[in-house]
Amino acid sequence: MSINRREFLKIAGASTLFGLTGTAAVEEILKTSADASVLKGADALSAKRWAMTIDVNKIRSKEEYEKIIHACHSIHNVPDIGNQKDEVKWIWEEEYENSFPGVSDEFVPAHIMHKPFLLLCNHCAKPPCVRVCPTKATFKRPDGIVAMDYHRCIGCRFCMAACPFGARSFNWRDPRPFIKEENKEFPTRMKGVVEKCTFCSERLARGQKPACVEASGGALVFGDLEDPNSEVRHVLSTHYTLRRKPELGTGPSVYYVIGGGTEHA
Repeated sequence: MSINRREFLKIAGASTLFGLTGTAAVEEILKTSADASVLKGADALSAKRWAMTIDVNKIRSKEEYEKIIHACHSIHNVPDIGNQKDEVKWIWEEEYENSFPGVSDEFVPAHIMHKPFLLLCNHCAKPPCVRVCPTKATFKRPDGIVAMDYHRCIGCRFCMAACPFGARSFNWRDPRPFIKEENKEFPTRMKGVVEKCTFCSERLARGQKPACVEASGGALVFGDLEDPNSEVRHVLSTHYTLRRKPELGTGPSVYYVIGGGTEHA
C-alpha cells in the first residue's frame, strides 16, 4: 500500500513544478506515502497511539511461542533462511537477560529469569531509525506505528545501526525462494532491503487485530495507549510491566507484564 518508485518520482516532479523544494517537498511525499499506507475501510481499527502488552506468564509452552511467531511470519511472507547469519525475523524469542540488559539482579525470580520473551519492533514514540533514514523509507505514522516503504529502502542499514532493540532484519539474499507458502495478499520483499514488524497495519485497515495477538490466546493485548478505557490501558493500570531500555528515551510502545495483577474479583 506504500507508494512505488514511479509514484515517488511523479510526486517529486510535481513538487518541483509547483515550487516545493527541500523540506517542503519531502514532507509532501511523506504525507502522500503515509496517507496511502493508512487507506481504511468502514471497519478499520484506529487509535491515537497503538501499543501492545505481552503477559509472559500466559505463554506456557514452546508450542505457544511457535504458534505466535508462525502467525506473524506466515502472513507477512517472512522467509525461513535456515541460518542465523542471514536470518530474517519480525518477532522472536529471547531470554530475560538479553531482553532487559542492566535490569536483572540476583533476586529476579527463576521462572522469569529463565523464561523466553517475545521481542519485536517497539514502535517507539521517538524512533531513532526514522531520524537516520536518508530516503524516509521508514517513517512514523500519525497513530504511532513505525512503518516501512520497501520501494524507497536503499539498503544502507542506517536504521539497523540506530535501532537499540535489534528489531530490523536485512535481506542479504533474495528472500522469495525461502518462503514456504506465499501469502498473495501481502507483498514480498527483495534482496538488499530492510524489514520488520509493522503492528499488522494492513490488518488494522481491515478491522482486524495483529496476527500475533489473535494467536496468543489472550497473552498479547493490543489497543490505544491514549484511550484510558482501552484494554491495553487496563492491563497497564493493573499489572507491573517493563519496557525494553526505557533509559534511552525512545518511548517503546511494547510493555511486558511480569507481575501478577492488582485487580480484585
